[in-house]
Amino acid sequence: MRQIYLDYNTTTPIAPSVQEAMAPYLTEYFGCPSSSHFLGRAAAEAVQDARGQVAQVLGADPDEIVFTSGGSESNNLAIKGLLIQRGPVGHGHIILSAIEHPSVVESVRFLERLGYDVSVAPVTNQGVVQPAAIHDLLQADTVLVSVTHASGEIGTIQPLRQIAEICHERNVYLHADASQSFGKIRVAVNELGIDLLTISGHKCYGPKGVGALFVRRGVTLEPWLHGSGEEAGLRAGSENVAAIVGLGRAMQLAAQSLDESAERLSRLRDRLQLQLQYELGDQLVVHGEQAERLPNTLFVSFPIVAGHEILGRIPELCASTGSAWHGSAASVCPTLAAIGASAEVARGSVRFSLGRPTTEEEVDRAASLILEAWEALS
Repeated sequence: MRQIYLDYNTTTPIAPSVQEAMAPYLTEYFGCPSSSHFLGRAAAEAVQDARGQVAQVLGADPDEIVFTSGGSESNNLAIKGLLIQRGPVGHGHIILSAIEHPSVVESVRFLERLGYDVSVAPVTNQGVVQPAAIHDLLQADTVLVSVTHASGEIGTIQPLRQIAEICHERNVYLHADASQSFGKIRVAVNELGIDLLTISGHKCYGPKGVGALFVRRGVTLEPWLHGSGEEAGLRAGSENVAAIVGLGRAMQLAAQSLDESAERLSRLRDRLQLQLQYELGDQLVVHGEQAERLPNTLFVSFPIVAGHEILGRIPELCASTGSAWHGSAASVCPTLAAIGASAEVARGSVRFSLGRPTTEEEVDRAASLILEAWEALS
């Protein structure tokens, strides 16, 4: 049985050239970057080269890049590190959007338990954070606003430039989680006006267990992982050299063919959507259809039947349901709740996310299997 993988927003395979770049640092150049001998210097140079690669792609300077274990750690460091560094613990206000990743939500909830004030910015029924909503929530003691660059579920792209302008007028910092957007659309920190930006390796054809945090020069953070002072004192622990090299190469690779890849994926995404709509018509709910979406993402709700029931009948198809998210079978995807989706609509939801290897043949085969499964269940 040949698998059809349409779950690239969850994770991506490691690109062959990324594996090749990593290989020497798993075998020959195994030294610790903090060591002064040849193998240590070789490892340290590789880390700095990767730092430069990441910075170049984002339009940043190398000293503004901090390597982490992934997107979740980057989000934790950005949010907790900034608030705790900014004065007495428990004093300050944070705004996050209603469609953030759990690592953002739980970081903020942790701070709330310490006494920080928290506000949640709503989204439209298309899953878009309105700049005016951020403006209305700002307080005299607001320190940070955290808004994802693009929803990993609906795929809606947020107006970060406008939000940044509102934040900076009030001397408020803006953090954005770009784990889902990087590699699919252009991400340039200066164009967006971002102060802190999260990147995840395994979302852009790099390895799992590595990520980066852009920290704009002049923004200071309290380290969240203490030890011997690696990563400019912000992230203790010996660097995962091979993974960091892989992240640098993956980000370079993504930037090289971004426009071409986005156009192709958008065409394939629309092809899948149209085939499903041809058979189901208005019964098929396409979430975020009227907003700007990531080119690879299609989040729909099927009528009558549950999304997990459809996928359960198609073992060769890999996709994600939206009725249960991040492991909780009894929960509804927070993004669906935020856009006001009914329980019935949430029950029938499935996210299809395409990637570089996705072919037209796979899309057509997936559409046929999905419709067959729906007809058998309805």
